[in-house]
Amino acid sequence: MTTEPDRATLRRYNAADDIEHIHAALVDDGAVIIEELLRPEVVARVNAEVEPWIAAADPDEALFDPIVSAFHGAQTKQVTGMAGISRTFATDVMCHPLLLALCDRVLLPYCARYQLNIGHLLQRGPGAEHQWLHRDESVWSDLPWPHPEVQLASVIAFVDFTAENGATRIVPGSHRWPDRTLTPAEQVTATPPRPEQIAVAEMPAGAAVVYSGGVIHGGGANSTSTPRRGAHLSYTLGWLRTEENNYLSCPPAVAATLPRAAQELLGYAVHNSIERGGGYLGTVRQHDPVELLERGDRFTDLPTPNEGLPR
Repeated sequence: MTTEPDRATLRRYNAADDIEHIHAALVDDGAVIIEELLRPEVVARVNAEVEPWIAAADPDEALFDPIVSAFHGAQTKQVTGMAGISRTFATDVMCHPLLLALCDRVLLPYCARYQLNIGHLLQRGPGAEHQWLHRDESVWSDLPWPHPEVQLASVIAFVDFTAENGATRIVPGSHRWPDRTLTPAEQVTATPPRPEQIAVAEMPAGAAVVYSGGVIHGGGANSTSTPRRGAHLSYTLGWLRTEENNYLSCPPAVAATLPRAAQELLGYAVHNSIERGGGYLGTVRQHDPVELLERGDRFTDLPTPNEGLPR
């Protein structure tokens, strides 16, 4: 008689636990589960604010690339640009102090400021298959190796996550695997993780699994009759191109209504490395866009490039 090998597990913490302990586990394992990250009322508000968008989402909509469509699958509804749709998401989720404290430790050593990479909600419906196992940092496939951590990501549960309804699958320690130095194309042909190396991030609504961009992971299959709703929220270095164009997903007129911390995370602030011996990125007519938002300019009362020139 043979027995099933023990599956990998993830260390669990409460949002009130010591941040240094959480960070140390994240460095060691590449991923941790943080319970009670969001209060129940925050979960309820985000769910209510996003409900009309979920109802209108078409899982069969053709995306910009057929590979991306296949990656998410026909049973997945997406709501992108969450910071521009749900004020609660922008203020209470994207700007969560614990997530930003981890970003301070993981990302800030390598940039003048970090920024939102992507914030979208994924509702994986009944019949959704296992998502391809992957590393999120592969979106920056042209970044040479070795390089520092360029991303801190999370999947946040807006319903209870179970193995049956598609809880995220995580391979702890895979941020240290030698195949991380390969190109994304080479990683596809590398030896895949064994079943016992894959942890399942089962967790209650309001909890999150937080992981580095170098950790292998993927959404699970949903064998139940109810959808599994979660948000993918990630941050990256302020000098990298973001996965989602946050200036259009949350345009100036919307960003101007948000707190300054949210505006800065959305990229409406100069990445100023002058004091670090570098340069700067992201000005508008040599102004800091976040200051223009505070003044109420919203970029509309600045002179246009050709204003005053003879026609």
